Amino acid sequence: MSDQTAPSPQAQNALQTGIVQLRDVTEAIRVRIRNPAKLRNLELFLLVIAWVLAGGAMVLVQLGALQRVDLFPLQLAAGLGVLTLALHIVLRIVAREADAIILPVATVLNGLGIAMIYRIDIADGLSGWDAASMRQIAWTGIALLVAIAAIVVVRNHRVLARYRYVAMAIAFILLLLPLMPGIGRTVNGATVWIGVGPLSFQPGELAKIALAIFFAGYLMTARDSLSVVGRKVLGVRFPRLRDLGPILVVWAMCMLVLVFQRDLGTSVLYFGLFLVMIYIATGRRSWMVIGVGLVAVGGVAAYFSLGYVQRRVHAWIHAFDPAVYEAQGGSFQIVQGVFGMGHGGLLGTGLGLGRPDITPYANSDYIIPSLGEELGLTGIVAILGLYLILVSRGVRIGFQGPDDFTKLLGVGLAFVIGLQVFIVVGGVTRLIPLTGLTTPFLAAGGSSLLANWLIVALLLRLSDSVRGRGIV
Repeated sequence: MSDQTAPSPQAQNALQTGIVQLRDVTEAIRVRIRNPAKLRNLELFLLVIAWVLAGGAMVLVQLGALQRVDLFPLQLAAGLGVLTLALHIVLRIVAREADAIILPVATVLNGLGIAMIYRIDIADGLSGWDAASMRQIAWTGIALLVAIAAIVVVRNHRVLARYRYVAMAIAFILLLLPLMPGIGRTVNGATVWIGVGPLSFQPGELAKIALAIFFAGYLMTARDSLSVVGRKVLGVRFPRLRDLGPILVVWAMCMLVLVFQRDLGTSVLYFGLFLVMIYIATGRRSWMVIGVGLVAVGGVAAYFSLGYVQRRVHAWIHAFDPAVYEAQGGSFQIVQGVFGMGHGGLLGTGLGLGRPDITPYANSDYIIPSLGEELGLTGIVAILGLYLILVSRGVRIGFQGPDDFTKLLGVGLAFVIGLQVFIVVGGVTRLIPLTGLTTPFLAAGGSSLLANWLIVALLLRLSDSVRGRGIV
């Protein structure tokens, strides 16, 4: 009887398999429960390191430039530390599985930028609220509050896909605002600012976020027609003529920005964003070929028809030519920045001990050479490493997204930061012609800070939605 009632080998194997699977599921649930706390604890630990680095940079600037410690700027910086802590606490409550690396990296970059802007203020004899560093601290506080609000309000980022055409309309309005009489302002030849009383703002910084949302939503719905249909030429499948509409519209928009707002960097940034996102959506090399061709055509046309583009190209190629160096709008700024980075050498002069202030716009367009002079090549490599970490986390979040919209939006937002850093660093090191873009989180500018902290908030929200997919 016992032999007849004993389970068969197949039943025993099935039972053992079921036990193993149940144990694996239990372990997964246990890890899932523990994982959010570990992520947030790691984030808090890294935040403490970011606070120490940023605060230490402020103290070293004061000791190097003033030979004393002024507590007032440190107290204001500590207030920003409290706001980043508040953002961390909000993540513990409403986005417990958000990425743990992004917030500390953005915090240390922002802190280093404030320290360097403060250092240049000291050299220029500026203090109080007339100093750019004080305004930068105030804008950072506003940007952090906006980031906290965005994380609390946007509980499900996929809702943004429903408003893709609203985002498109907002982007076009933001781009047109600087051209409106009465509020538009021209600074250094570029009409990219709006001003109301003493306040000024660059709406194009927020337009890049609206465009990323629109591109992600549009490409999510049009992906099949853009990726499958078309005719092959030399092994490369090109899209139908009627499917070229979106890329031609975006190209035309970027050319209008280049011509009427005289902003080379922003037009390159917008078109590069769309080009990368359409390639991610379709995987077709033909879009890249068409995009590069349109950039070449637009670049050549701009060079021969726009004088300021010619001047920038000449300043890039012939930077050390005395005639170009001494010309109005020539290469003086470029050469001063190169000499400053050369003066810094490998390890730099030390914070507060260099002369970055003799380069025009050292706290905004040329903050990378300013940091390079006082932190050296080692410091610049470390800063670029932080940007690389930030961008790679965003790209990873995008590719691990469960749907096309998450993938496209995550990669698009991360690419905006990466491309902007490349354009800025490439310009100041003479790799490419100089443009007027700001370095994310580092350069002086409230609109840039607001836009980039909003990108951080959206990436944190996206990362929380792809929990359980290996993001640490």
